[in-house]
Amino acid sequence: MTVNYSKILDHMVETAREAGALTLEHFKRFRDIEIGIKGPGDFVSDADKQSETLIRERLLSQYPWGLTGEEFAPVEGSDSEHRWLVDPIDGTTNFIYGQHYTITISLRRGNETMCGLVYNPVSEEMFTAIKGEGAYLNGTRLNVSTSTDVALMCVGTGLPTPNLSLHPGAYQRLDEIRAPIGAVRIVGSAANSCAYVACGRLTGYYEETGFVDTAAGILIVQEAGGIVTDWWGRGPEVFEKTGTLIVANPATHAYLLERLRGAPPKDAA
Repeated sequence: MTVNYSKILDHMVETAREAGALTLEHFKRFRDIEIGIKGPGDFVSDADKQSETLIRERLLSQYPWGLTGEEFAPVEGSDSEHRWLVDPIDGTTNFIYGQHYTITISLRRGNETMCGLVYNPVSEEMFTAIKGEGAYLNGTRLNVSTSTDVALMCVGTGLPTPNLSLHPGAYQRLDEIRAPIGAVRIVGSAANSCAYVACGRLTGYYEETGFVDTAAGILIVQEAGGIVTDWWGRGPEVFEKTGTLIVANPATHAYLLERLRGAPPKDAA
């Protein structure tokens, strides 16, 4: 089966821009937004649901394949090989506090991500990649940072609350990591954190997070020359299931691997 992923990516970009325009209307009213609580520190808004509904309609009307999103039950499609992964607002907490968020869409074929995007509607930044064809920001080719100096490393992560600290020892690990490096940054969106590694704003990123959030970002980083493993150096057969990610340039990956691999390994189910 021959598939034109370039054409599909164009459709994804158009769809993401529509969803971006919709969510921005809510974003401008972030102080008044109606929020439902999914759990401690995990919010869902009307904007999430409206964004995913729009994305589902646009994608499935053109390519009626399986789809897994963040807000609604998965659907099965006419092609068992392909599946859409959609996070209609990645960084929902950022969103409801008027901070940058992203929309992320990826297309899987079997066990591979074939194309994906991470879109920041606030900054008008569209990160895209097709497998084997490089990564781009608004049409400009991306490469990860070439820095190897530990003192200049800038590492992204999240700061979980006790209820969201899924892997024990989060703050102890952060303390060990942060001491010799240049900076730690909390971007607040897993997808955007990956995109920032791809364009060199971060030299690396580690967290335990969902694969729907990061599938596109992982591809973008890999296509920009970065390395992606779990915290113990294992590949997609593990990190796609556990979400324990290191996403980094080669030097920062080696540094984070050394600091994180002492944690009790988390195995794929």
